[in-house]
Amino acid sequence: MNQPSAVQLARAVRVLRQGLVLAYPTEGVWGLGCDPSNEAAVRRLLALKGRSASKGLILIAASVDQVRGLLRGLSPTQLQPILGSWPGPVTWLVPAPAGFPAWITGGKPTLAVRVSAHPGVVALCRAFSGPLVSTSANPSGRAAATTELAVRRYFRERLDGLLPGELGGLRGPSEIRDALSGRIIRAASPAIIAPDSPQELPGS
Repeated sequence: MNQPSAVQLARAVRVLRQGLVLAYPTEGVWGLGCDPSNEAAVRRLLALKGRSASKGLILIAASVDQVRGLLRGLSPTQLQPILGSWPGPVTWLVPAPAGFPAWITGGKPTLAVRVSAHPGVVALCRAFSGPLVSTSANPSGRAAATTELAVRRYFRERLDGLLPGELGGLRGPSEIRDALSGRIIRAASPAIIAPDSPQELPGS
């Protein structure tokens, strides 16, 4: 799988630094991302997607070091399965640090975090020097986009930027697990959804 070029990464990071929304390929579907520390950027992403802020958002990172400070509320026993699954397509709900922005958590006591093995995502988060918001690239209630064309058809001129690349070979959005209980909140999808399918699923 090809990594994005230095020029493509520089353009993508410029979009993120400007408080705008970027589309990029992830492990199984195309995602929408922005700077998680910029509330206006997050609100822009939510409006673009038509997603309720109360649902919360996932943070995606290039390495454990980029999210280590978010894992301090976990015991070594609780950390073991998390670190054993990363880098990889498993998102974990962890206790949100005190004062963590509600525009990311949706006001919930948990925070969704993933360390990706996707080369494009890793390169992007490294170039940005931190984790990014990651949510599936689709209007809420529509099927997650699995091609660049589907992303462009969904959002057209409303999209601020797009990082070209390929999906990572998963058959859908990442699995989500609860770090305290180990319970599976969302199982890995059994099949890729055709990008132009009339079938509608809840946005991720």
